[in-house]
Amino acid sequence: MKIAFTTLGCKLNFAESSALGKALLERGHTRAGRGEEADVCIINTCSVTDAADHKDRQMIHRIRRQNPNAILIVTGCYAQLKPQEISHIEGVDYVLGQDEKFHLPEFIHSLELKVESCAKSGSHGSRVQISPIREVDDFHGAYSKDDRTRCFLKVQDGCNYFCSYCTIPLARGKSRNPSIATLVQQAQEALNGGAKEIILSGVNIGDFGRSTNEHFIDLLKALDGIQGDYRIRISSCEPNLLSDEIIDFVANSAHFAPHFHIPLQSGSNEVLKIMGRRYTRELFAERVAHIKNVMPHAFIGVDCMVGVRGETEAYWRDYVDFIESLPVSQLHVFTYSERANTRMLEMDLEVVPQKERERRSKQLHAVSARKTEAFYCAHEGYEATVLWESSKKDGLMYGFTENYIKVSCPYDKAKVNTFERIVVPRPC
Repeated sequence: MKIAFTTLGCKLNFAESSALGKALLERGHTRAGRGEEADVCIINTCSVTDAADHKDRQMIHRIRRQNPNAILIVTGCYAQLKPQEISHIEGVDYVLGQDEKFHLPEFIHSLELKVESCAKSGSHGSRVQISPIREVDDFHGAYSKDDRTRCFLKVQDGCNYFCSYCTIPLARGKSRNPSIATLVQQAQEALNGGAKEIILSGVNIGDFGRSTNEHFIDLLKALDGIQGDYRIRISSCEPNLLSDEIIDFVANSAHFAPHFHIPLQSGSNEVLKIMGRRYTRELFAERVAHIKNVMPHAFIGVDCMVGVRGETEAYWRDYVDFIESLPVSQLHVFTYSERANTRMLEMDLEVVPQKERERRSKQLHAVSARKTEAFYCAHEGYEATVLWESSKKDGLMYGFTENYIKVSCPYDKAKVNTFERIVVPRPC
């Protein structure tokens, strides 16, 4: 059967789609080519905000138009959280939950004999298969490769934090992980396959070890011990779990990049309490200061949410002032949207109007642009190592330095997936 995968959302979703796609190919299925109608279309969804849900629905309609006779399967976070809503979307045949997603190869095998009759009848009655995700203990490993260069390695899944605004624990389940030995083996396989960069991915990766009585720092040390010419990046890690020990290890490691992504969510301590976050802004500032002390050239990305309930104008001004004071490199700005089954909806708090949420989002995006430009300008003439990627645009190829500065040069096929020592040019 010809299979088409569409993935929305986070790096974790992409890693899982890649692993499932590989499993399907190993069973004899093929990928539908560009412009070729598929027999089965799988949409792996995101549901972190209302905007993500909207994109999911748009994609479902688009895929159905492009593949009118295919079996259409919707899975992922949106499917786990709102299965009945999806089941009523015209053209959806099956809705599979997060745990069911990992049984796609067996599920699709059971559908093979139905493809012809489905195509002839044009019948697309939806069926829902969802398990209670908080009862799931299984960890399904995955790693993906992008442009032969980058591998997203899934090291952890789920979350036990239950912040007041967030549905991820309801969509992904409890925190769980594989053993360090298993992840070292998977990382080695990816490197043997040609990957030059590994990105550690998960929902709350600093919480690694709950399933195996191990620790995140021990995972980092084990991965750093693999021999070879490669580097590793740590994806988003909670500030209360990003210890000085981890920061110091990265600073002195053989393979870890000076690149951190730390969720802040709000620069107001009062709002952090409302959100149910497990740190103060003072702790966050300490983490940033320590990174810059031991790795002055480190890139620091920060997740910021705007417009949550209870974010008064005074709290907002305090938030912006705090962000402005931080020596960070980039902000990833999310606009709050009300999510069903979250505690924030039960709180008697001031509701920020939608237009004001949008204004605040634009304000932080402007702050982010200034900080990123300043970071790039500060590194003009800095010696760094770039990993060149295979994509080509207008005769140029692109790559990132260890501290996440994007650079370009005239396309040279021989450079693809290789490291090169360069001097960072003046920002365009």
